[in-house]
Amino acid sequence: MPITNSESNTRIDEIADRIYRISTPVPPGPAMPPGFSFNQFLIVDDAPLLFHTGFERLFPLVREAVAAVLPPERLRFVGFSHAEPDENGSLAQWLATAPGAQPVCSRIAAMVADGDLGGGRPVQALGDGETLVLGRSSVRWFDAPHVPHGWDCGFLGEITTRTLLCGDLFTQPGAELPPVTESEILGPSEAMREMMDYFAHGPNTRNTLERLAAFEPRLLACMHGSSFRGDGAAQLRALAAALAG
Repeated sequence: MPITNSESNTRIDEIADRIYRISTPVPPGPAMPPGFSFNQFLIVDDAPLLFHTGFERLFPLVREAVAAVLPPERLRFVGFSHAEPDENGSLAQWLATAPGAQPVCSRIAAMVADGDLGGGRPVQALGDGETLVLGRSSVRWFDAPHVPHGWDCGFLGEITTRTLLCGDLFTQPGAELPPVTESEILGPSEAMREMMDYFAHGPNTRNTLERLAAFEPRLLACMHGSSFRGDGAAQLRALAAALAG
């Protein structure tokens, strides 16, 4: 088992070719009886990219996991879906660790931050459909305002493996879930939404999810819970139907 920290049970697993999932479990407790997990994703290439930084307090654990695969100072890009502490809470620490790294985010996030994201470093702000080449891998940005939340929200899709780094879309409760599942993830994520509805329910939600489904993802890399391998488009369309209902 690829545990990188035995006290926290943080682990790192290769879930697709050169794509690694870092996961730190949160044990069951009063706030979240089933437990929870916080996941980050590392794409290893000529220009390595980390998507989601984790909370500031998780930085040592995530750094330790990254170091199991490559020197953390080699990171070239540090991306996030939208501004939120578990998305970009340790961004400053990552930029201090990797002197050549740039933040990656939506153009809206860069505009709202007004130059504060990179600490004086250029920000790689991506528009809808824009592609960033990492080497053999390329990632495409999808604008997703208010889906599930955040005006600045967006996602990255790795083109070769058809991996969609889909952030909070399929948030699943549970602390020790497997890195990848082929079982449907909509049921668990809807159970989570019953506990606390984190979706904005904007008028463009269905259209946004349909654009993501058109990417035809074969792997949905979820920020909380297991990643899903299979027909990602069907899962996204089922999510759209559940939200509409």
